[in-house]
Amino acid sequence: MSLGAQTINKTAYNEPLGRHILIDLCTRDSVANFPDMRERYDAEYSAYLPDSLVLSGLQSRLNDTHITLVMGTWCGDSKSQVPRFFKILDLLGFDEKRLTIICVDGSKKASSGLLNNLDIKRVPTFIIYDDTKKELGRIVETPHVTLEKDLLNLVLEK
Repeated sequence: MSLGAQTINKTAYNEPLGRHILIDLCTRDSVANFPDMRERYDAEYSAYLPDSLVLSGLQSRLNDTHITLVMGTWCGDSKSQVPRFFKILDLLGFDEKRLTIICVDGSKKASSGLLNNLDIKRVPTFIIYDDTKKELGRIVETPHVTLEKDLLNLVLEK
């Protein structure tokens, strides 16, 4: 998928949701500052306390991964899980050039083939890939245990 020609941080009015949303490729900054996200972002980010032992296990294991985050700025689970996920990435010093953020509408759709072959049913969906772009696994909607423990389990299984 060629991302160079894509317009990023597009907003659109989503009729079924009755509100403006971010759509397609977005930056972390645009997500964090979008009005629908902004109302909970800071509180979720600062309140989340990831397990430091799990983070130390993740530290070197995420270096050779790529992450695609599919989310909705209108979605309650995205509003809670995405700030927590960003906090984990910050604490690990994750290179955000290895992160792709795709925002979807209420039907879990984006344009320009951004979701081709991703099989997105719920958001947020965090998809972890190795350096060869092979999918290692995903966290869908909410973690089974915690975001950091689920991430560690995914990279340990590779």
